[in-house]
Amino acid sequence: MSNVTITIDNKKIQVPADSTVLDAARAIGIDIPTLCFLKDINEVGACRMCLVEVEGARALQTSCVLPVSEGMVVKTNTKAVREARKATLELLLSNHNRECLMCARNGNCELQTLSNEMGIKEIPFEGEKTESTLDLSSHSIVRDTSKCIVCGRCVSVCNNVQQVGVLGFSNRGFETTVGPVFDKGISEVACINCGQCIAVCPVAALREKDAIDYVWDALENPNKHVVVQTAPAVRAALGEEFGLPMGTSVTGKMAASLRRLGFDKVFDTDFAADLTILEEGYELLSRLKNNGKLPMITSCSPGWIKFCEHYYPEFLDNLSTCKSPHEMLGALIKSYYAEKNNIKPEDIYVVSIMPCTAKKFEAKREELAATGYPDVDAVLTTRELAKMIKEARIDFNNLEDEDFDDVLGESTGAGVIFGATGGVMEAALRTVAEVVTGKELENIDFKQVRGTEGIKEAEIDLGELKVKVAVAHSTGKAKELLEKVKSGEKEYHFIEVMGCPGGCVTGGGQPYISAKDRYTKDVMKTRAKALYNEDMGKAIRKSHENPMIKKIYDEFLEKPNSHKAHQLLHTHYIKRDKYIVNINN
Repeated sequence: MSNVTITIDNKKIQVPADSTVLDAARAIGIDIPTLCFLKDINEVGACRMCLVEVEGARALQTSCVLPVSEGMVVKTNTKAVREARKATLELLLSNHNRECLMCARNGNCELQTLSNEMGIKEIPFEGEKTESTLDLSSHSIVRDTSKCIVCGRCVSVCNNVQQVGVLGFSNRGFETTVGPVFDKGISEVACINCGQCIAVCPVAALREKDAIDYVWDALENPNKHVVVQTAPAVRAALGEEFGLPMGTSVTGKMAASLRRLGFDKVFDTDFAADLTILEEGYELLSRLKNNGKLPMITSCSPGWIKFCEHYYPEFLDNLSTCKSPHEMLGALIKSYYAEKNNIKPEDIYVVSIMPCTAKKFEAKREELAATGYPDVDAVLTTRELAKMIKEARIDFNNLEDEDFDDVLGESTGAGVIFGATGGVMEAALRTVAEVVTGKELENIDFKQVRGTEGIKEAEIDLGELKVKVAVAHSTGKAKELLEKVKSGEKEYHFIEVMGCPGGCVTGGGQPYISAKDRYTKDVMKTRAKALYNEDMGKAIRKSHENPMIKKIYDEFLEKPNSHKAHQLLHTHYIKRDKYIVNINN
């Protein structure tokens, strides 16, 4: 790519010819403000916060979509620019619910940050406000249009990245709103609850449905035995809520903080990830040997499952029947653990700490109640756990590391990498390869399925058996892959799909990442690296070698895919309407 020479704020620089003025300015440390802009997702120049002066132009220009050109002269800090940006921000605030102290994004709201940086002291444009809606219909997502700044980020991520398309613009001008078609509630359309709209919203117009009070009530209830479990990806991001660098693994501090909160037992969903590998791996081998439905597709991601139910019901029989790991562990807690400790299942309250908002919907599915009671009673996101720790005044960063409780807290390196795209596939291959060949792998790192490329393919040599596999992350990429399978263009034996871009490490319930940090940091790779490092540090890195997994089969489940295992650990799926749907569908 050739370079062009431009001048920004009296500094002459060379930049790639395909750069925008925003790119060029940030390359030399000039921080032009943005609100609607989100790198590779929403680049539309709609909010007008990134205005700059360009020599020869009649009006101020939006730098996020303005291409550089040879000899261009740009000024980013003139009086006209500052006044225009400030007026734009004041107009946005005039139509905004400004109850900031009670807001879910207080302290990490991009609108609040800009208002502080630009010295907003009053709103001179007070007047009529757009009629607002508070949509509480979903189990996972709350939509509050009184806080919406109509930036379009949620629309872009839902339509272009996830390709679900349940959010859009309605009306024009001052009356413009963002939401589902025909003013429907989120639960009335084919939303998959992935929460990527929450992750990109700069304010709190979209947020998870809070379950913190239910968990506090359970912890205070002397008649409830409250058990908590934590997903693999949570440990790679929770530290960010306490000022630690992105990618810091906080496994030990997380376990310690959960005990301080008062949970009776602290278990690790990684244990159930290992269990999933045994159940899913043997299911795959059974399909391969017995002409079962192929390709088999993973079932760990509830956002992906709901996407398949709405948009690709013809693939429902291809889905693994395995429950997601936290639902498996919930079922075991209310059966195996309950029996061992002489506790009634109805007296156990299971809390899952997840990087995912779709898990909230999943926990409400009627079919996920193996003991007659919900496998999981409450789901908290990583963000919600951080709020509880802060509310309890726990000094997180100075906690001594602690381990999870036995038996359901023991896991392998294969379990922890579930949180990154490609991790389920790699964990499965580590086990399936040794089961098929009867030989110990010389190298258990299947790096061909790692990385953040949208779709990855590999052919794995398992002696006489060659297995074609594929990995996709985001439902948009899953759609692309499934269309190729439908047309016959591609043929696989095993497919991993994660509903969120990057997998669980960048799930809809993880700590917020500002547009500025998204621009400069590779969030997917940085968080995933923490999981791969933990995998490398584990004494045991293959699920089938986990001694506690062997123990639970010997004592309780008998063998992978046994009748008892199917009763507790497997499920079925529902064909759903992909247009207007019923409440709670």
